[in-house]
Amino acid sequence: MFERDNREDEAAELVTLAAKLKALMKPDVARRVEPDLEALLEAEGLAMRPGPRPMIDTDLVQELRQAMITCSKVKLRYRNRRTRQANERIVHPYAFLHGHRNYLIAWHEHPKANKVALFALPHIEAVDATGEPFVRDPGFQLQDFAARSFGLFQDEPFQTAWKFAPDAADDAAEFLFHPSQAQERLPDGSLIVRFVAASELEMAWHLYAWGDKVEVLEPQKLAEMVNPGRVAWPALP
Repeated sequence: MFERDNREDEAAELVTLAAKLKALMKPDVARRVEPDLEALLEAEGLAMRPGPRPMIDTDLVQELRQAMITCSKVKLRYRNRRTRQANERIVHPYAFLHGHRNYLIAWHEHPKANKVALFALPHIEAVDATGEPFVRDPGFQLQDFAARSFGLFQDEPFQTAWKFAPDAADDAAEFLFHPSQAQERLPDGSLIVRFVAASELEMAWHLYAWGDKVEVLEPQKLAEMVNPGRVAWPALP
C-alpha cells in the first residue's frame, strides 16, 4: 500500500521495524508472532502469499469476526462438501484456522454435536446474527487445539519420526514442521525430526514434496503411505 502510494520510505521503515522486532524476541515468541508479522506486511501491500488458495467471501469473514469479538451466536447456512446439501447450524464462533484450507472454529450447538468443530469458510453460504450471547468454553485454548494437528485435520495425535538425507538436512533444519518437534543430527549428516500430531494424510501431502530425500521411520501406517512412492524431484521444497 505504501509503495503503491509512492511512500517508499515508510514502506522500508515498516519492513525494518518488523525485522528488528523479530530480532529482539526469544525464538519461541518469534515463532508465535511470525504469522502476525506476515499478515501485517500483506495488509500493507508489502508482501504477497503466492500459490493456490480457496476463494472466501470477505463480508462473511467480517461478520464472523464481529461475532467472535462480541461473543454472539450466529446461524450458518453451511454446505456439506460431500453431499453438497446446505443446512442451517447454530454456532458459537471462537477463531479462524488457516492452512491449505481456511476454517472457522466454533462450538456447534446441537443435541448430536455440542462440541468444538471446524467449518470450511468456502462452504459457509450465509451468516445471520441471532442476537443471543454465548459463553466461551473456558477449557478451550486455540494454541492447544491447533497443536493437535500437523495441518488442519483434527484427529488423535501420534508420534512420528522423519529422516532427511544428508544433502537435504540443512534445508529441513530450517523448517518448523510442528511446535513440538525435536531434531537430531546423525554422524552421516542426516537429520531426524520427531513430533506428536495428526493426521497421516496431511503429513503425506507435505512429505511427497521432499521426494526421495525423506524417509518416514514411524508410524508404520504413514511409512506405508509415503516411502514406496518417493520421487527424485529436481529441487527441494
